[in-house]
Amino acid sequence: MAGGDGKSIAHRREPCIPAPDTLQHVPPLIALDHVTVLRDAESGRPALDDVSLSIGAGEHVCILGPNGCGKSTLIKTITRECYPLARPETSVRILGRDRWNVFELRSHLGIVSPDLLAACSTDATGLDVVISGFFSSTRIFPNHAPDRSHVDRAGELLERSGIAHLRDRPVAHMSSGEAKRVLIARALVHEPTSLLFDEPGNALDVAAQHRLRDMMSELARAGVGIVLVTHHVSEIIPEIERVVLMREGRIVGDGPTADILTSANLSALFGVEVEVDRRDGVYRLR
Repeated sequence: MAGGDGKSIAHRREPCIPAPDTLQHVPPLIALDHVTVLRDAESGRPALDDVSLSIGAGEHVCILGPNGCGKSTLIKTITRECYPLARPETSVRILGRDRWNVFELRSHLGIVSPDLLAACSTDATGLDVVISGFFSSTRIFPNHAPDRSHVDRAGELLERSGIAHLRDRPVAHMSSGEAKRVLIARALVHEPTSLLFDEPGNALDVAAQHRLRDMMSELARAGVGIVLVTHHVSEIIPEIERVVLMREGRIVGDGPTADILTSANLSALFGVEVEVDRRDGVYRLR
């Protein structure tokens, strides 16, 4: 996706991402072992039920499943918004560590989520929101002291994301597609090893969905790890190499994209007969 200067995101400053031949020496982005999370104690039904999952640094992975299957809880567990039941066999390690200062963790994981979009939908401008990424907040607060390097970096990301025109526009006055592109620019301020997209296509029209897919593809090709969480098969970009299927809080499938995205697997996953159609690396259900 070209920016206002004709350059693409892929041509921004080189991200601090290990070269492919050294990734084997890098700790996994995510390593969950026997994780169970309760979000509604009264029901007793776990949102995550004995989940074990490992995602390598730099991997391009999709977590796919119907609404209510535990996808968002999985993301919130990774970002330390939810915590698992304390059991001897349970562990959660992010980038090789089981303990993190949450603000430090957020500098390693860029996140684009509906919750973050709601928190940013204020009178804060596009520039303010991107700068806020340096402080792991959603806007610039009085205790923050952004310097010229923060402003310049935020302006560069807005420019190269093709949204320099949103620099001074309040997020509350942007379309959903515009706001999500601003959030992606915000997520890139620390040059994170991976980006987590939680249901990124929600509330977007067809044109905005295409722009978002193009942006995710370009980031993936530039070497940024992508973890895409969605219930829409059509959001899975061609660069996604692995798909994890979730249903009722459990992982029910995990493997290469072409092996997992079959009519039989997805009919069982969503509980309705579907046919999978693939064109130019893009999957659709019919």
